[in-house]
Amino acid sequence: MFVAACAAMTSIAATPTTPAAPAAAAAPPPKPTAVVCLPSGDGYLRAKLGGSVNARIDWGNSGTRCEGESREQPPGVRLSFQRAASSAPDLLLVFGLTGVKPGESAREVGVNLTVIVQGTSRIFGTLGDSRCTVDSLTQRPLGAAGAFRVEARGFCTQPAHAVRGKGDVLVSTFEFAGPVYFTTETT
Repeated sequence: MFVAACAAMTSIAATPTTPAAPAAAAAPPPKPTAVVCLPSGDGYLRAKLGGSVNARIDWGNSGTRCEGESREQPPGVRLSFQRAASSAPDLLLVFGLTGVKPGESAREVGVNLTVIVQGTSRIFGTLGDSRCTVDSLTQRPLGAAGAFRVEARGFCTQPAHAVRGKGDVLVSTFEFAGPVYFTTETT
């Protein structure tokens, strides 16, 4: 039996094979697209953080990821900001603004703020919109239906507390400009 199996393998090995077709030239990898907050070039986030996370953030349009969308409960908008290039600490800031409507300016807007230290389990949140306030908010259309550039300036009077564990982060001042896409359900 063993000899028969070896003989079969030898005859398979001796069978001529068709040469493989030459490999097609590999296409060059696509160039990475530049990360920008707003295509118009005027997006940004500036903030001063103290406590468990100390940072002075001054993120310009280039290299900053920012996204915004309307939300239903509570009615308003949510904007997030993160640097594309690794920075220390690697932060993601999420601002939930209550009562913001498409195209309308606003003052004294409540803000629910979340600060996430990426790559760790450290998350800090105000757990509501009573600790931070937007002093002034303006909007201008971006071109696409329901899309606006939202610019806001504000402050927090109380810190965001650690969701797990101990620690607080006070975002004493912040200002930003980023996109918000309002859905028809929330307009």
